[in-house]
Amino acid sequence: MSVKQIAVFIENKKGRLAEVTRYIADHNVNLRALSIADNQDFGILRIICEDPVAANGILREGGYITTVTDVLAAAISDKPGSLAQILEVLSEAGVMIEYTYAFLSAKGGAYMIFRVDDNQSAAAALAGAGIKTVDQEELF
Repeated sequence: MSVKQIAVFIENKKGRLAEVTRYIADHNVNLRALSIADNQDFGILRIICEDPVAANGILREGGYITTVTDVLAAAISDKPGSLAQILEVLSEAGVMIEYTYAFLSAKGGAYMIFRVDDNQSAAAALAGAGIKTVDQEELF
């Protein structure tokens, strides 16, 4: 099970984030989750939206450089230690985590988005520990 994430490469300059989010909004794309990583010269805006294929096309038409990546969405409960439990399961399964961020679904429920080296192994390990993962359709 995986979710499509769009990464948008943007210059790390004043106003660029406002520019890309305005462009997305003007094309009726509703951002459901986002994460930003940056260095001195550029940033990577990672987004989760309902129709990633259409959103990616819109962004490319606007001249933005994008990539689409399959990420893992794991349900997380609102109690101390929930994230630690997920991370321990992945660690014990030998799964390498590149990055993670939180996501609240419009349907209700909280999820952690994980970019890992092996989505299938990660999903199997989490399922074995009773931790639910979801796909694009289940989120929206």
